[in-house]
Amino acid sequence: MGLVPFTKNRGNSEKARRISPGFFFAARFVRRLPELLLTWVSVMPLEKRFSQALPAALAQRLPETLLRDRIIPRFVDNYVVDNGRHALQVHASLYRDLLNLLQREGLLAICARSLDVVCNEPPPIGRAKSRPMLRKDAAVFRRKFLTALTRQMKWTAGDALDFQSDLQMYEELIARANSTRRARKPFEAANHPFVDRCAFVLDSSFMEKARLASSKALTDIENLGATIVAEELRKPGAK
Repeated sequence: MGLVPFTKNRGNSEKARRISPGFFFAARFVRRLPELLLTWVSVMPLEKRFSQALPAALAQRLPETLLRDRIIPRFVDNYVVDNGRHALQVHASLYRDLLNLLQREGLLAICARSLDVVCNEPPPIGRAKSRPMLRKDAAVFRRKFLTALTRQMKWTAGDALDFQSDLQMYEELIARANSTRRARKPFEAANHPFVDRCAFVLDSSFMEKARLASSKALTDIENLGATIVAEELRKPGAK
């Protein structure tokens, strides 16, 4: 009678030894599952990790931050003071129209730069290597971004088409200028559509001075766009 429990326990012990390797392998696998998933995510192509939220986040932050940081009003104020062009601010309604026109040019410039960073110069995220998007992925991202921007700005269909047309013109001129890029001298204006268009709108009588001032504003705008993109890409929702 005393041997029965001993025999039964011995059989269970041998059975447990036969099962245990697979059981403990499965247990180790389950424990390492989060680690394995994180490793898989880190080696995915960068463009595949962009969530649906990123185009909308950029569409919201770019115009809001550009307006909040007052880059355009500060650019005009500095130009007026530095060059004694106080007549530009005499008529309130004309000055307001001027700021609106320049603000739109600023939005075009920051959108062009941000799209360029996302699609062609994405900053590295963790251990993932950054690489340019495929052309088809860049086109999809650009379309989603512009759709979100249209909603954010509450544009009509006509306004949206006008902005997209101007943005495409910006991108084509920038690409053409980059193909023949050379070192710019310290007191030389940038070869950029924002510089030429803003200078003409701001003060066509003093184009060269207006171009230099516009070039400084462009640097601030493009730096802001690159910073916003980098911040959004670091957020968990963008991975």
